[in-house]
Amino acid sequence: MNDLPNIDINSLQPIDLNALGGPPQPDHKPRILMLYGSLRERSFSRFMTEEGARILEALGADVKIFNPSGLPLVDEANLDHDKVQELRELSLWSEGQVWSSPERHGAMTGVMKTQIDWLPLAPIGGVRPTQGRTLALMQVCGGSQSFNTVNQMRILGRWMRMITIPNQSSVAKAWNEFDDEGRMKPSPFYNRVVDVMEELMKFTLLTRAQSAYLTDRYSERVESREELSKRVNQSAI
Repeated sequence: MNDLPNIDINSLQPIDLNALGGPPQPDHKPRILMLYGSLRERSFSRFMTEEGARILEALGADVKIFNPSGLPLVDEANLDHDKVQELRELSLWSEGQVWSSPERHGAMTGVMKTQIDWLPLAPIGGVRPTQGRTLALMQVCGGSQSFNTVNQMRILGRWMRMITIPNQSSVAKAWNEFDDEGRMKPSPFYNRVVDVMEELMKFTLLTRAQSAYLTDRYSERVESREELSKRVNQSAI
């Protein structure tokens, strides 16, 4: 380490292959939280979310869908608001998430962004509500196929320290892809949704037992050591 004088040798840890192997899998089903980005009665992002939930349940997941109706804008209400607490508790419960939004004006909807904005990076009760969780992204389009929304949400997923899976779904002309009961019709678009849910399950099962190790950071270990040093080396208390 002589050529790395700026490294805190006590905080730089060798890669632990045993930790990557991880502890035994939890004995509960993978816990997946699903968020959607529209309050319309005939909401295609909700329909696609519900279709994805059916697929995930068939694959063995425990799925919960958050209804964003009644969720206030950020800073419009306190943290003790019922819908804010519900969303945060579901995020803490989850091991993976699915975000599904319409594209509006070339971007995700305000409904979708508000849900993400209520989820802090800071820990809640010592646990970050998104860090280390897997994430799958889907969008519905009113016209031709676009990837603006999934690309934006992918940036947010990285910012929220989530393990965002490579695959994603974008459904063009969504009004033509769902029947009167809100079920998705057979199509290559439907097959891609199945692909995404299947991949999410694989990544969740692969990482959920190791997520704490995978998201353990040198910079935070250094900071923790510095804070500890300040506390135990005070000249006077």
